[in-house]
Amino acid sequence: MKISILGAGAWGSALAVSASRAPDAAHQVSLWARDVRQAQAMQSQRVNNRYLPGVPFPDSLQIEAAQADGSGLGALACDLIIVATPMVGLRSMLEQLKRCTAPVAWLCKGFEAPVDSQLGLLGHEVAAQVAPALLSGVLSGPSFAMEVALGQPTALVAASAHARVREALVDAFHSASLRIYASDDVAGVEVGGAVKNVLAIATGLCDGMQLGLNARAALITRGLAEMTRLGCALGARAETFMGLSGLGDLVLTATGDLSRNRQVGLLLAQGRTLDQAVNSLGHVAEGVYCARAVVQRAQSLGVDMPIAQAVVDLLDGRLRPDQAVSRLMQRVARVES
Repeated sequence: MKISILGAGAWGSALAVSASRAPDAAHQVSLWARDVRQAQAMQSQRVNNRYLPGVPFPDSLQIEAAQADGSGLGALACDLIIVATPMVGLRSMLEQLKRCTAPVAWLCKGFEAPVDSQLGLLGHEVAAQVAPALLSGVLSGPSFAMEVALGQPTALVAASAHARVREALVDAFHSASLRIYASDDVAGVEVGGAVKNVLAIATGLCDGMQLGLNARAALITRGLAEMTRLGCALGARAETFMGLSGLGDLVLTATGDLSRNRQVGLLLAQGRTLDQAVNSLGHVAEGVYCARAVVQRAQSLGVDMPIAQAVVDLLDGRLRPDQAVSRLMQRVARVES
């Protein structure tokens, strides 16, 4: 199988390494970087020192540099295209790929940032706008890039309305260390991937303020309820949130020390400003950029998301960390459902 991975960040590079070294698959994998100098450095050094240091590239992995304007990507001759950009780059990438006949899947987790009075969209909603004829889907689930690159056991979900896309993702990435499950609940998988980043900021804040494991458990559990409410309102199935892309990804991102979104919460609890927290990461923390979109979509649907709302107020400077926690604990008691 010929696989093109567009985006040489940590996650794109990790999947490229994983697919290239699968002993029985014999895939031809190309990793595309938009920065020519980065592509040249990765080709000569055979490692992505910026995003995935210490993980050598397999000899078979090809490194390519995309043209500055992205032209030419629509004519890629391959069996599967993976878009490994942050959420902010998905729309423009799908515009360039909309005439592709090969399956296309993205890795980013989040809602698109709202523009003017429009609500932020999930990835599949963006695709429906700009590339409705594209055979597309998403690959998501609980996964730190470094662990996948090192071949540590991981399970992901390939979600698409098209069986051909699901099958291509399983064929490309299923291996002895990486298990790929298939789903047709694209909305559920994407809501889980987006909302868990916002909830991880809240959990990092909780841990940074040393509120204890009881508080962490409460936040994760009630956060899962918020996620499920929003997902069902957007047409997802409730059971999806009990799976890898819901509960699984939430637990990993909210508790794992490699989680960038959790780190944001920890740093805010230490008194750092939002700019200081984000700039110290060196990577994108999607929860920072999609929190407002999550809350706006929820409000438009009449869905109550108090934890996500507290995160937005914290990020926007309307609440201090201690005030955010106090607001959540002072909510009126109610029946759990």
